[in-house]
Amino acid sequence: ADEHGNTIHVGDSECSIQRRHQKLLEESPSPIMTEELRERMGESAVKAAESIGYNSAGTVEFLYENGEYYFLEMNTRIQVEHPITEIVTNTDLIKEQIKIAYGEELEYSQKDIQISGHAIECRINAENLLADFAPNPGKITGYRSPGGPGVRLDSGVYMNYTIPTFYDSMISKLITSGRTRNDAVNRMKRALSEYIILGVKTTIPFHKAILRNESFLAGDLHTHFVDEHKKWIDAEMEKVTEEDLEMVNRMKSTFMPGKKIAAISASVGTYFNAAQAQQLKKQK
Repeated sequence: ADEHGNTIHVGDSECSIQRRHQKLLEESPSPIMTEELRERMGESAVKAAESIGYNSAGTVEFLYENGEYYFLEMNTRIQVEHPITEIVTNTDLIKEQIKIAYGEELEYSQKDIQISGHAIECRINAENLLADFAPNPGKITGYRSPGGPGVRLDSGVYMNYTIPTFYDSMISKLITSGRTRNDAVNRMKRALSEYIILGVKTTIPFHKAILRNESFLAGDLHTHFVDEHKKWIDAEMEKVTEEDLEMVNRMKSTFMPGKKIAAISASVGTYFNAAQAQQLKKQK
């Protein structure tokens, strides 16, 4: 919304995959969305912004159940997940927010906003999944980012960067896109398999597990998804970690075993051992 009376909505996103009411994975458009529902919900968001004379970018959040939606809150700022909206609507929300603050008019009208394709964002946090997502600050001792068509990485970390204890645990935002939801999911699986972060525990194994879950793949999502599927997710993360260890061992046999391969092997092995120890503790 600008100060010249122009207010538009830029589609929808799905943010139900959460822990402690904080988002972990987002996608756009929502798997449950229809054109009719998007139009109704978008009109409600526009009315909310206009009713308070709002000028800037922002997000109106709704809860959805049984075909109806209910106003939750309005976040008067750019959201972490703005890249997925930018990708499927071919817009630059950051640029528009700056232009609005400068007193300029919106570059887009409502008819310019068309949804094309699908995008998914995984929040890569420095967290210990075996300790109920407790923050895991520390020094990044190894770092390799993913790439390729349809892959975007928003990050400010690098090799030897120290994640402090004073701020949010987020390391990066990994975004993939494709013509369909299935395309975006498959690209995310590949990107996650390429992403290596050593020195701190991260949510990468969690995201790998989620992308294998049949309910997630079917679009059956809700805000208690992680709690409801916790046992399955924990078991799948153990499988993921074991597979990662096998991959590292194959790399060892293919290439000369240098320090980097040894470091990756040690990191994955430590996580796998911790997962096994926690599983044994639960069985006692």
